[in-house]
Amino acid sequence: MFVKLTKSGPRRYLQLAESYRDENGRVKQRTIASLGRLEKIDANFDSLIRGLERATGRKSAADNQSPSDADGKSDISFEPARALGDVWTLTQLWNELGFDRLAKVFRSSKRKLDVETLLRVMVFNRLCDPESKLGVLRWLETVCLPGVDSSGIAYQHLLRSMDALMDEREKVDEVVSSLLRPLIDQELSVVFYDLTTISAEGQSEQEGDVRHFGVSKEGGIKRQFVLGVVQTAEGLPIYHEVFDGNVAEVSTLKTTLETVMQRFPIRRVVPVHGISTV
Repeated sequence: MFVKLTKSGPRRYLQLAESYRDENGRVKQRTIASLGRLEKIDANFDSLIRGLERATGRKSAADNQSPSDADGKSDISFEPARALGDVWTLTQLWNELGFDRLAKVFRSSKRKLDVETLLRVMVFNRLCDPESKLGVLRWLETVCLPGVDSSGIAYQHLLRSMDALMDEREKVDEVVSSLLRPLIDQELSVVFYDLTTISAEGQSEQEGDVRHFGVSKEGGIKRQFVLGVVQTAEGLPIYHEVFDGNVAEVSTLKTTLETVMQRFPIRRVVPVHGISTV
């Protein structure tokens, strides 16, 4: 027994038919019932199908549907894949270099936040897809960071972790310096020191604010702060300092050299003034 579709002009008819053999053994077909025009079959036909399934003891397709399927919606949802390789590689590198030791610095300060994890998230974002702190939260939705529950990270947590970094700056500098020493020449003889100015917006004045009006490297007088960076001859940055925007460059050299020589095994200092050619 089978369902047969026949046509008569533009109309199509649904019939229930069966195959049989005649007296001569030839296979023929005959119509058992005409179910009507295909275009006019409505939901009442579904009840007939379910009735036949119940009569034969078979489980209907409707019984296998979940509630969402019955509403025409699927329980299956498709989400975009999260980035995995870069953040996993950075996590491994972070731990192998020993930066996870920073967790101990912030645990000693009795903070409830996992500051080391929050700082790691912001560092990785800076390396993979630099964004603002609000942008970091959006970025977290696109990556799979090992051991990090991104759903529990809020904007205020990132801000508070930066406050914690400033409060524990000296301890953090000690840890980072100890981690950098094995990566540089044990008899460090050449380092480069340079200053640049970074413009800042806004007119408000805060206590201890480093933003001041000064001569910009880009030309003119701008509200800015000054960033000093020390790096090895191979280009590895080993120290940086932020100065007031109106500081004289020459006044930063002595304190910077003293700090660097205290942290790293520098045997000799040879100052070289930058020379520009046209």
